Amino acid sequence: MAEDDKRIRDLRLMANTIRVDIVTTARDCAEGVHAGGSLSLAEVLSVLFFSELKVNPKDPKDPNRDRLVLSKGHANIGLSSAMAHRGFFSVDELKRFDQLGAPLSMHVDMHRMPGVEISSGSLGHGLPVAVGMALAGKLDKAPWRVFAIVSDGEIMEGSCWEAMMAAAHYKLNNLTMVMDRNRFCLDGPTETIMSLEPFEDKLRAFGWRVISVDGHDVVALLKAFADKAPGDDRPRVIVCNTVKGKGVSFLENTAGAHFTQLKPDKAAIALEELAAARAAIK
Repeated sequence: MAEDDKRIRDLRLMANTIRVDIVTTARDCAEGVHAGGSLSLAEVLSVLFFSELKVNPKDPKDPNRDRLVLSKGHANIGLSSAMAHRGFFSVDELKRFDQLGAPLSMHVDMHRMPGVEISSGSLGHGLPVAVGMALAGKLDKAPWRVFAIVSDGEIMEGSCWEAMMAAAHYKLNNLTMVMDRNRFCLDGPTETIMSLEPFEDKLRAFGWRVISVDGHDVVALLKAFADKAPGDDRPRVIVCNTVKGKGVSFLENTAGAHFTQLKPDKAAIALEELAAARAAIK
């Protein structure tokens, strides 16, 4: 197997592993987890942590590290899985997810979880913080980059658009917004709750360089992150067109997938589907 083919296969396998962790935790966690918007991010998290981000699990505060902000902090079970397999902490910590005294909680807590930049979960705050980080990096002429994972439901917050204006104004081409465009939020389809379209045109009008991809296509994601556009001083947004609940048929494209506790029989069906998907990865 060629090196590139192996790399792509490994990233697909890791995305599958992340989904298995999400489903297992949704079964075992007493209250459930935010499964839908975590499942939709599996390939994105795989590519970020195992290909794109310059981070060191042994030195999570390395001053030259890339900064990742999970603005949609409710997707912490997906982030926790990716970071555990990357080596920031033991995979066994996933078994204690959201338990009293455990480092991994329902939303990101920087005081308990190693390797994260901010506490998040109150939507609309992460992108503005990421803009501040990127501006600080620019002023310091630092080599590191900033990535912010944002949800399309979260974009209904006005603070996100203020942050986008500021990022373009300050020419923060060291900032990448990764948009999880799964078209669902807690209350239903985004286009029913608060229409975002023409979404990409709005992003361009705010001065951002827009790259639109299939957020479940590892190859497309690798190409998007590799598209640096030297000389372009605009911040970059990668619109990842995804499916809420991806990989679990009865959760896909449903608002109910946003937060769910899976009974053992449902979890068994989901894990069987993920096992079949894993076997099909070439």
